[in-house]
Amino acid sequence: MNGPLFKKILVPVDFSPCSRQAFFIALKLAKLFDAQILFLHVIDTKALEGLNALGLASPSEEKIQKKRLRHQARLLARGMLLTKETKGVKMTRHLSEGKPFSEITRMARTEKVDLVVMGSYGGQTGDVTRIFFGSTAEQVVRTVNCPVLCVPFPYQATIIEPKKGTKKKSKKS
Repeated sequence: MNGPLFKKILVPVDFSPCSRQAFFIALKLAKLFDAQILFLHVIDTKALEGLNALGLASPSEEKIQKKRLRHQARLLARGMLLTKETKGVKMTRHLSEGKPFSEITRMARTEKVDLVVMGSYGGQTGDVTRIFFGSTAEQVVRTVNCPVLCVPFPYQATIIEPKKGTKKKSKKS
């Protein structure tokens, strides 16, 4: 294998605390491997259809709803992408509409992604479809043809350092 292990890292973000945590871990990996990050937010059109079906939103307002969601996503993404941790990382921002699982999988394949870093759960919980079909993260893990790093929330990296005064044992050949 020539070159760095990871060249393109896909980070699907739904702006939940868990996906934000995954984004910052992806940034560290991108710096470590000098990789490009593909920042993806998917507007879940299935959720909009559900609101319309329940009568909580009018189907005639769907275009307005999508426009608001795109605007909100751009604002939230801009806030994340302007943090000091993003300095020096090659990054492209993508916004798509559809089922999050399908869009993540499609982008991973079409962009020939080497790694997907995502939150282990998103902003929507308690959904009946999750009981029957699994979470977005589970579906992505089962479907994409590259490694997937699922980040729980809260996540705290623990670095184990040797105690002072101890030497590393080395094997003698």
